[in-house]
Formats: sequence, C-alpha cells, structure tokens
Amino acid sequence: MKIKILVIIVLVLFTKTMFSQDPNFHIYLCFGQSNMEGSAAIEAQDKTTHSRFLALQALDCENLLRKKNIWYPAIPPLSQCYTGLSPADYFGKTMIKYLPDSIKVGVINVAVGGSDIRLFDKAIYKNYTAMYPAEWFDKKIRDYGGNPYKHFINLAKQAQKDGVIKGILLHQGEANQDDEKWPEYVKTVYNNILEDLSLKAEETPLLAGELVHKEQNGVFSSMNSIINILPEVIPTAYVISSKGCEVSDDNVHFNTAGVRELGKRYAVKMLSLKE
Repeated sequence: MKIKILVIIVLVLFTKTMFSQDPNFHIYLCFGQSNMEGSAAIEAQDKTTHSRFLALQALDCENLLRKKNIWYPAIPPLSQCYTGLSPADYFGKTMIKYLPDSIKVGVINVAVGGSDIRLFDKAIYKNYTAMYPAEWFDKKIRDYGGNPYKHFINLAKQAQKDGVIKGILLHQGEANQDDEKWPEYVKTVYNNILEDLSLKAEETPLLAGELVHKEQNGVFSSMNSIINILPEVIPTAYVISSKGCEVSDDNVHFNTAGVRELGKRYAVKMLSLKE
C-alpha cells in the first residue's frame, strides 16, 4: 500500500512538472489592424530570431510549414500566412535582449487589416465583419472563424497553460479616424480580455501605439490626439510614440525600419513598467 501511494505521489509530481504553467514564460497579446498585422517588407535580418522568443501560430499556414496552436520560433510573419513585419517582432527581440536568460517571451498576434476596433468587441463584432466589399477582407475574417476576438481569446487560453500573460499590445485607429469614442471602445475590449482570461489590470498593462505622425504627413495623424487620451480612460494604458518612425510611401503604414523602431519602443516601455 505504501509503495502504491508513493508511486501515485511521484506520478502527480511528474505530471505537474511536465504540464504546469511556467512562470518564466512571459506572454504578450498583440492585436489591431494592418500595422500590427504586418505590412512592412520582411528582410533577411528580420528572420534571425532567438530560441527564447516564440510565437503561438494563429492559423494553419502550409507556406510556412506551421500548424495552428503550436509554439514556433518567432520568425516573421507572426500573424496570418502572407503578412509582413509587425511591431510584435522587434518587441519580442528587444524584450529578450534585456530580460534575464531564464525568461522566455511569447507573442500571440491576431490582427485584421482595415478593421474597426469594434471588430474585437464580442458583443457587437458582427456589425464590423463586412466593412469592405472585398474578398481580401472577407477572407481575413473567415480565417479567424468569423470571430477574430474569440479566436484571439482561445489562443490566449491555450497559452495560459504554458506561461503567464504579462501585457497587451495594440496598434489600431486608422479605421476609426477622429472618432472620439475610440478610447471607450478600447476600454470595452480591454476589460473583456481581462475578464475572459481572468487577468488583473494592474498586472496586465495595455500599450497602444500612435499612428504615422503629422511630421511625416500621416494620413490619419489626427487620430493620435485621441489615442493619447487613452491613459485617462484606462489607468493601466500607455501610449507609444511613433514620432520619427520611418513610413511607407502611402503615409499610412510604417516601413521596415519604422516597424523595427516602433516594436523596440513598445518593449522599452514594457521593460520600464517592470522596474
């Protein structure tokens, strides 16, 4: 009898060790529209990653030889199958550069180019799944099972079995230009994420990046004044400046160098919150 009890105890301890949540695996949730999705060209240097930086694959991508729901080395694209470089990439690379060697960083990136922030509002998302009469937009929604927010949360719940969610990164606003209610929309989405994943706001900061700045003739630069109100609505929110980040010819998206810099700025702010 004593031997049987001992065996059971050993098995329980072994199971807990093999499948328990790793507190040294820090996970960050990334969402938004095209700049977060990844619109910048991926260059050779961007494909160099680190064994401590991982991404949870959001979709099955035959072209990338990746399967949904599996952690892979974080080699761009980090969202969808044919997107470009995202701020999430250099966010993670910068984080592991300055965090202790014992810490791994993981990202989950679910973003939809051209989407209204309310596409991520679980109560009214259906009103925003047909914003554009174009196949490219419909396909993005279909790929996320018709409900990007639910897809996002399901991935996050799986990730919580492996590590600890430490923060949320947002880059969105072009589709909500000059809408003064945007901070409240974001607050609703943020609060839903916290509730659905049993997270505490004070332990899960929200970092929101500015759009292309007016100094660079940003098409949607007027939205930045609204984005900068976000910390007044969400005390645990912080705005990441995009001033000086290089932009593409359309003056809407950041180019490769600009995306790298923006991602680093997200990381610098997140690291400062850990001090």
